[in-house]
Amino acid sequence: MEAEGMLHIKNFYFNALHECCSVAWDDSGECVVIDPGFYTPEERDELKRFIGEKGLKPVRILLTHAHFDHVFGLKECAQMLGVPVCMDPADRPTLENAGYFCTMFGFDTPDVDVPTEDIRDGDVIRFGKTELEVIATPGHTPGGVCFFDRADKILFSGDTLFAGSIGRTDHPGGDYDRLMESILTRLMPLDGDVTVIPGHGPRTTIADESAKNPFLQPYNDPYEDDPDAEGIVPDTDSGL
Repeated sequence: MEAEGMLHIKNFYFNALHECCSVAWDDSGECVVIDPGFYTPEERDELKRFIGEKGLKPVRILLTHAHFDHVFGLKECAQMLGVPVCMDPADRPTLENAGYFCTMFGFDTPDVDVPTEDIRDGDVIRFGKTELEVIATPGHTPGGVCFFDRADKILFSGDTLFAGSIGRTDHPGGDYDRLMESILTRLMPLDGDVTVIPGHGPRTTIADESAKNPFLQPYNDPYEDDPDAEGIVPDTDSGL
């Protein structure tokens, strides 16, 4: 699928966990690859063929986080495209521990020995006429981020926010309280018509998740003493 407007997007669902790898480009032809999780040569060739057939010029590989299923093809993709890899440095331990998770889930351990450029909250990644804002959303992993195209209202949420769910926090480095704080303070205030492209599963919108996501519903009730209150209200007992 391609998004309407300046930014065009192709989603690939790679490996047995159906990780969403995105190629995003604009009319300049420059593009970024987000979360290259391809696992097989056939998946690698599918990505390479698409970029070639579209005549795109990759400029960066972006990681929403460094869990194994999002970086299976990282080193091979970086070598194939000849572009730098951008990641929040807080996720370096997650990347280095990819083998732990692969063993747990029965996958071959990828070679993730690749240099990365640091990105942090508030940075802006530019390609062509497009700007992607880096929004730090730790919780699923310590260095989890989202990439936000404010002009086209598109958010690449990685595994922070899904359609009807949120990222798991029971793996090493996960923190449920931090994840909920990230979602409530960094993502839910975005406009309701922002399209969300998660790291797994279908697209959604901020409005749909605000209204329907069961993990957010306890925070979605108005204050009892304020009948005019709307939207997400933090649970004052949660410490968020």
